[in-house]
Amino acid sequence: MDPERNIIQGCLDGDRSAQKALYDRLAPKMYALCLRYMGDREQAQDILQDGFVTLFSKIETYSGEGSFEGWARKIFVNTALQSLRRTDALKLSDDLSTAWGLTSHEPGQLQDMGYKEILGLVASLPGGYRTVFNMYVIEGYSHKEIAQALGISEATSRSQLQRARMMLQDKMKRL
Repeated sequence: MDPERNIIQGCLDGDRSAQKALYDRLAPKMYALCLRYMGDREQAQDILQDGFVTLFSKIETYSGEGSFEGWARKIFVNTALQSLRRTDALKLSDDLSTAWGLTSHEPGQLQDMGYKEILGLVASLPGGYRTVFNMYVIEGYSHKEIAQALGISEATSRSQLQRARMMLQDKMKRL
């Protein structure tokens, strides 16, 4: 049995050392994910903790199909989204019809920026924009999937993504 399967089995058996090993293995990546969604270190830490509580309580539902990390990632994304829904952070924008004319075709400074700078800019976006940006650009969700997950229309998802991009372009220009 491979080491990951041993750790998962240990968690299923309630072995604290296996839970710690799984936490140590996943926490850095999942914290980065939580930080991208929440934009604040303290909130990201809370989501990380809540996500691990959910993960350990639902680990028996992991079927063994596909990547365990991918399965865990969905738990943390959903935990972050639930928190954002509770605080109404996702109720930010109008639908797409109000966003026409907001596009810019100027070359960006993205290639000149470091990873941490880009994450800092994404973290500075308002919650709804940041969430849709993360889900679409980083996680690869479609607008239909985003709309279903967030309880918004596809047009609103597109609008929030467009506005997030515009805000990021504006912030990059000011650097």
